[in-house]
Amino acid sequence: MSINPSIRTHNMEEIAHKSESIYKSVSVISKRARQISATLKEELNSKLAEFASTVDNLEEIFENREQIEISKFYERMPKPTILATEEFLNDEIMVRDKVVEEPDSEI
Repeated sequence: MSINPSIRTHNMEEIAHKSESIYKSVSVISKRARQISATLKEELNSKLAEFASTVDNLEEIFENREQIEISKFYERMPKPTILATEEFLNDEIMVRDKVVEEPDSEI
């Protein structure tokens, strides 16, 4: 990933301008961050499931280097909120409003 995982500030006006409201922008970013988080969690769980042990004996549970490396890789990745914010600022997320149809009223 080419995104820097460190914390940095963003211009709030730029974020608000992309969807005409800072609140809508934050809502879009947070929804995308939840999607990214869920995807990463599924991916990590599937990789770690290979190392799952059905035995409860402490003697048979051992330190697995591959499992530790996988966990460290995911810990070093940028947080989902940073990824979502970068996607939003790079116009990789489409912002659209729900179309609410009002029922026809007969008078």
